[in-house]
Amino acid sequence: MKTIILILLGLGILGGGGWYWYYRHNAAPAVTFRTAELARGEVVPTISATGTIEPQDVVDVGAQVQGQILRFGEDSEGKSIDYTSPVEENMVLANIDPTTYAADLGTAKASLAQAEAAVKSANATRDQMDAKLYQATSDWERAQKLKSGEALSESDYNNYQAAFKTANANRGVAVAAIAQAEAGVLQAKAAVDKAQRNLDFCTIKSPVKGVVIDRRVNIGQTVVASLNTPSLFLIAKDLTQVEVWVSVNEADIGKVHLGQPVTFTVDAFPGHSFRGEVGKVRLNATMTQNVVTYTVEVNTDNSDSKLLPYMTANVQFEISRRKDVLLVPNAALRWYPQPEMVAADVRAAMADKSKKPAAEVDESPDTGKSAHKNAKKAHAGPTSKPTTKPVNNEPHGHGTLWVLDGKFVRPVKVRTGATDGINTEIAFTGDPLPVGTQLVTGEQHIQTTDNGTTNPFAPQPIFGHRH
Repeated sequence: MKTIILILLGLGILGGGGWYWYYRHNAAPAVTFRTAELARGEVVPTISATGTIEPQDVVDVGAQVQGQILRFGEDSEGKSIDYTSPVEENMVLANIDPTTYAADLGTAKASLAQAEAAVKSANATRDQMDAKLYQATSDWERAQKLKSGEALSESDYNNYQAAFKTANANRGVAVAAIAQAEAGVLQAKAAVDKAQRNLDFCTIKSPVKGVVIDRRVNIGQTVVASLNTPSLFLIAKDLTQVEVWVSVNEADIGKVHLGQPVTFTVDAFPGHSFRGEVGKVRLNATMTQNVVTYTVEVNTDNSDSKLLPYMTANVQFEISRRKDVLLVPNAALRWYPQPEMVAADVRAAMADKSKKPAAEVDESPDTGKSAHKNAKKAHAGPTSKPTTKPVNNEPHGHGTLWVLDGKFVRPVKVRTGATDGINTEIAFTGDPLPVGTQLVTGEQHIQTTDNGTTNPFAPQPIFGHRH
């Protein structure tokens, strides 16, 4: 009985192993190809960058005096000035406590009145000195006449002469006092103007017509104007025209020029594309982590007011626009098949070519090794190192496409041109393929059961399957 059991157990193990071997070798996955059509259309190569929406003209309104914010002004709708408030030129934005500056103005006006009174006093003194000079002049002239007749003593004669000279000098002092008093008036007037100006500065007014995009103070807050002018409001003059400030890498800045068309999107409006054009390329480059970038200003219309200041924009600079050209997906240029997927004659050419010395290798479009090399170049991207022959005046490289040949694929050599990152412009080096030709872009393995039917939901072998 033990012998029979052992024999049955051995037969069971052999049967199970045989069944697994049969399943492993006859249930190999079927390979299907993913394809895309050769099409004719338009391709637009672009440079991608990121920027920020900025108002074209922004005015930073500050305070030239210090004090406490008492109140805000009112906009055209009678509401207190706040974010997004529309303002007109010379509209009151805020009021600073004017008490100190009003007192300074009063003091300056009092000093002016005192200076003006000093001018009047000086004029009166001059008039008095004129009268004394007149009397002294008369006495001196009479003394000169009497001296000649010896009717006047020498002492009296000298006294009249001294009185005349003293009166003349006193009048000069009076005239100088008037000039000094008048200078004091000018100084007092300047002090009044300064005090009045400081008092006027307590009323913050809008210098332009625009929209308040930032209010940086609150009622009751004290602003202090010292070395730096405190900023109170940020006003955009016109939000119907905005700019996008874009940071462009130094490797791409040579492809950017004035008037260049630009498209961009913002996260707030997915699916909507905005258009603009390059208005300025700034020369002051910046370096961040050893990466040099230049700021490019892109002008765009914002009549619908969708774009708000400081939004992040995903920008595409249009380098060129290729119309009515043959296009293939980039995936078709990157894909390369396994040797068993290639048509037999191409596979044989690949085998023959692999036996030749490197100097004798033929780089014809029909050899598999050449196709493999070019597929590697295509895998690196359609914008590989350009050669001397352009496709419609565009720099290009070489690539390989694969077309269906029954259950196999066959290579087709092409030259690549402009690309937009999804599709690439191509030109055939040999006989062209018609538009609509199916190009292989990838492969898919589907499990095949023992009866030959393809079932993508069939359980996979424990140890995998044969490729």
